[in-house]
Amino acid sequence: MQLSKTRKDFKMISARNHFHGNVKEIRKGAVNGIVKLETPGGNTVSSTISMEAIEDLKLAEGKKACIFVKATEVMLANENLKISARNQWKGTVKEIQEGAVNAIVKLEIEEGVTITSTISLEAVKDLGLTVGAKAVAIVKSTSVMLGEE
Repeated sequence: MQLSKTRKDFKMISARNHFHGNVKEIRKGAVNGIVKLETPGGNTVSSTISMEAIEDLKLAEGKKACIFVKATEVMLANENLKISARNQWKGTVKEIQEGAVNAIVKLEIEEGVTITSTISLEAVKDLGLTVGAKAVAIVKSTSVMLGEE
């Protein structure tokens, strides 16, 4: 599984971050389940979704699936944190587009694979983010949407 390098694979979606890969594990609960996908580069992505969605998508170990994450759901840090957010990917800042209040930060987490985060300019400055800096993208598993590939 890996992030799309372009959004051309999907006709109508606003989420900037698209992961493709194979279901590695499914932990089923009474109402929700945790689905883990693995990227070709070895990154694991956890998604907490309803059991109904798991059944509707016919998810099973080894099946190909897509993950979608809005850029506004991607937090950035200077290092891995001991927090409840399951998805943490180390990378290098490749681009920062500054706006009046927010910035779009692109972090390369695998060769040729980036994850995009929309954060405040204040956060960019507080974290000392610059092109070439190391950072960690963090996403709660409840913010990860799944789809069929």
